[in-house]
Amino acid sequence: MIAARVERMEIAEAVMAAGAAPQACVRSKPKCNLVSRESQDQDTVVRVGDVTIGGPRFAVIAGPCSVESAEQMVATATAVKAAGASLLRGGAFKPRTSPYSFQGMGEEGLKLLAIAREATGLPVVTEVMDSGDIPLVEEYADMIQVGARNVQNFSLLKKLGRVKRPILLKRGLMTTLDELLMSAEYILASGNSQVVLCERGIRTFETATRNTLDLSAICVLKERTHLPIIVDPSHAVGRRRFVAPMARGAMAVGADGVMVEVHCSPETALCDGEQSLTPEEFAAMMAELAVMGRPLHREL
Repeated sequence: MIAARVERMEIAEAVMAAGAAPQACVRSKPKCNLVSRESQDQDTVVRVGDVTIGGPRFAVIAGPCSVESAEQMVATATAVKAAGASLLRGGAFKPRTSPYSFQGMGEEGLKLLAIAREATGLPVVTEVMDSGDIPLVEEYADMIQVGARNVQNFSLLKKLGRVKRPILLKRGLMTTLDELLMSAEYILASGNSQVVLCERGIRTFETATRNTLDLSAICVLKERTHLPIIVDPSHAVGRRRFVAPMARGAMAVGADGVMVEVHCSPETALCDGEQSLTPEEFAAMMAELAVMGRPLHREL
């Protein structure tokens, strides 16, 4: 052991004598060229049908976690539109932690979303999980959502960069803001500049809520990117009674909108009923946001 140590010391001395001193390791930040303020200082405004996300309007996306029936979708869509929602959400393909949980209705669910859009005029936002389903989802959706679990599915992101629909990109449970921006960069670099970021809570040691809503992310992202940013308080807190306060917090810190889960009968919902607002609770939240938005110059 002593001989080996002496030999290593002699090698190190020889390296130093030759002038090959070890260089300091400096971690460089990834370059986000297209999404950064350096490439575009003016805020991007994303258009979904006749609705804009970004600018003075505070966009509200609302609807059930999962599409369950035509009656459910039309009733919910009618209720959220009457309360002032801008877009309709609903999951036809559902990524679930358990393989035994309800996985969504697939194409049939997409057809029901189209029926609800026809009945109300609300543009539809829904998730794609598999790159093979992109053409199908694109046929029915006005905006395509990338869920938290797919935020770093780079092959999916590159293919979405070639579609003609705006993209809603959710932050992952353990995704840093640098990583979120690089995921958005994949979409923009592939040709689609119509991207909206979504903060939906991150996983921490706290268990009182489903996740921890990182409202500071809105401030940081507003400084670093020109892309619009919205907040999903439903998935962040996982408790119905906390959703409205967090939606108000999102408006206060400068978010461009919120995405909220609403169900006409949360107690019978097939997915995430405990975090879904009733239509009456949603209407009350919208009234609060309207009052709060006036001094902030934010219109619903």
